[in-house]
Amino acid sequence: MIKALATTLTAAAMTAGMSMFTQNAGACTRVVYKGDNNLYIIGRSLDWKTPIPTNLYVYPAGMHKKGHSLPGAVEWTSKYGAVYAVGYDGGVTEGMNEKGLSVNGLFCKGTVYDNPSTMDRPPMSLAMFVAWLLDMNATTAEVVATLEKHDFNISGATFDGGTVSALHWGITDAEGNTAILEFDHGDVKVYQAGDVRALTNDPNWPQMNAINKYWQGVGGTNMMPGTVKSPDRFVRADYFAHHVEATSDPDLGVSITRSVLVPSCVPYTYTIEGEPNVSSTQWRSYSNLRDKRYYFDLVTNPGYYYVDLTQCNLKPGASVMKLDTSNSSTYIGNVTDKLVASAPFTPMY
Repeated sequence: MIKALATTLTAAAMTAGMSMFTQNAGACTRVVYKGDNNLYIIGRSLDWKTPIPTNLYVYPAGMHKKGHSLPGAVEWTSKYGAVYAVGYDGGVTEGMNEKGLSVNGLFCKGTVYDNPSTMDRPPMSLAMFVAWLLDMNATTAEVVATLEKHDFNISGATFDGGTVSALHWGITDAEGNTAILEFDHGDVKVYQAGDVRALTNDPNWPQMNAINKYWQGVGGTNMMPGTVKSPDRFVRADYFAHHVEATSDPDLGVSITRSVLVPSCVPYTYTIEGEPNVSSTQWRSYSNLRDKRYYFDLVTNPGYYYVDLTQCNLKPGASVMKLDTSNSSTYIGNVTDKLVASAPFTPMY
């Protein structure tokens, strides 16, 4: 059953939520832009303290995949084609499928994926988890039904010198239905986002919403929190997402989404002495769920560009296609024709 969001706030809850954030984890932000004529655009930033090389892959439907190299791992044959953002050419950070379903992983340092009751379930690696959800589901409701079965045991390799991939996920479909997935000591927690249009990092979703509720009472035209801490970025993103123009124009919609997301990003190369885990934004993405366009915005590039899934061959038997973002400094606009046939990426199980 989808858990209901917290609807009340006490001063004690607000204080507890803020005190949990004296140390900031990887600083990522996600925002949902709601336009006219069923235009939904998901903007997200990927923030980290060291470079995470990320390439784009377009996978067709009909591919057989495994969730892990361990015996008895989850296996599936993909129903839908999708574009993935793949970090280190080894793990799917996020993506969008041909049905307009978007799944984005953001750091959440309180995450614990397993407990004794999950250990004997079929293995699923974090490297393939997002791909599995996108490959097999068309809507947020379908993803929620899959997650509530919890017939898998999720785990993942460390990276960047031993960093644990502690994540939670935002899930939005082409109708704008959004759910938030968190793991609490091995238990799946899925929350309806309702009209809350932001996601950042810690604390967990119910506590973050209590903080956001407080700032909604203050009113963003009067004052908003301005630091790079996760709750502050959440409050700014949610406020601006509710106070910008709704348009049906896809180009203007992406521009508006970008302008909402940037004030909640961390300036490139910015650091805070004594808080080594405050991380600057490396790239941003914008998933147009109506028109099936996936935009990529490297902060060191002069422009940004997109892959149009409606122009890709996603039928079973088609080639995997790749865009090497390290060669994209001159790219702008539609770069679907710059995708090249590629071997599948090798998962970092």
